[in-house]
Amino acid sequence: MNRRDAIRRVAAASAAIALPAWAQSSRIVLGQSAAFSGPAAQLGIQMNKGAKIFFDQLNASGGVNGQTVELRTLDDGYEPDRCKANTEKLIKDDVFALLGYVGTPTCVAALPIVNDAKIPFFGPFTGAEVLRDPFSKWVFHLRASYYDETGLIVKQLTSLGLKKIAVFYQDDAYGKAGLEGVKRALKPLGLEPVALGTVQRNTVEVAKAVAEIVPKGPDAVVQISAYKSCAAFIREARKAGYGGTFFNVSFVGTQALADELGREGRGIMVSQVMPFPFSTTTPISREYLDAVAKAGPDAQPNYSSMEGYLSAKVFTEGLRRAGRNPSREALVTALESIQNANFGGFRVDFSPKDHVASHFVEVSMITEDGKVRR
Repeated sequence: MNRRDAIRRVAAASAAIALPAWAQSSRIVLGQSAAFSGPAAQLGIQMNKGAKIFFDQLNASGGVNGQTVELRTLDDGYEPDRCKANTEKLIKDDVFALLGYVGTPTCVAALPIVNDAKIPFFGPFTGAEVLRDPFSKWVFHLRASYYDETGLIVKQLTSLGLKKIAVFYQDDAYGKAGLEGVKRALKPLGLEPVALGTVQRNTVEVAKAVAEIVPKGPDAVVQISAYKSCAAFIREARKAGYGGTFFNVSFVGTQALADELGREGRGIMVSQVMPFPFSTTTPISREYLDAVAKAGPDAQPNYSSMEGYLSAKVFTEGLRRAGRNPSREALVTALESIQNANFGGFRVDFSPKDHVASHFVEVSMITEDGKVRR
């Protein structure tokens, strides 16, 4: 080997060492912190399953730009401190981006770390405004906000003449975001909640909330919590004689709530921000249901899984546009170029100044047999 070749090899080796691991590999590694245990476990499990179904099929067909995608997961139990530690570990392990985090309090704990590390944070399973304003270059939201959801819920209720609205909410950043959304929607109508009741995260201690809400005789109760506590409140409120309407926002985990309540779930309403995942009414639903069927008996269609699937699909389009071995900056630019795009009937519209892809919201209802209909 002559001296010039030796210098060239040393320079190439040095450049490779200087590059992060994700820029030297034929595999793109992503990180996800979510609840995989505890009372909110089904939210993380299903969000992850949907994303994994998409990435498994993508990898089987050769990946994106010749690179496969791996999604590494860490369990945070829906607890902010654990999510913060998980995020620090994933970044230390040099993952390329973060995808599919679940929950407002956990995402809020991760946000300063994300911004400091300048790492893309895509498709968090939360509609809280605190993650959208102030704007972050690194955070991309696929779903509509809780303000969008609660706005539609209040509009539906008041259009039916149901104006005495109570709010049962989780006493943390998530619950307070939903409560604020209800108040904002009621204010122009000259209304405010007739009663409030809270529950602590990851508990089902609802007796106090029932005592605070049921005696006020609300026409409807808007619930801003996870599926186990919402189910507990519905049961106890009905035992206490409440016969009104229950509305939930999408984060409740619709199928998990239906499974938790069984026949008692009949007539429970849930706002949704994803395409209907139970029939082939849209191209993305057909694609998703076909992928779920091919994934085996452990995979079942539901809204949370659909959100994971669609998050993975839109993220992959960003990877495709960013090219092989992209930088994080290149990925951000590529995602921002996905404007007025149609993903099988679900519209996605990012821009350099707006990282909220969708404001789509509709309402579904749980039936007596535990199914969901629009």
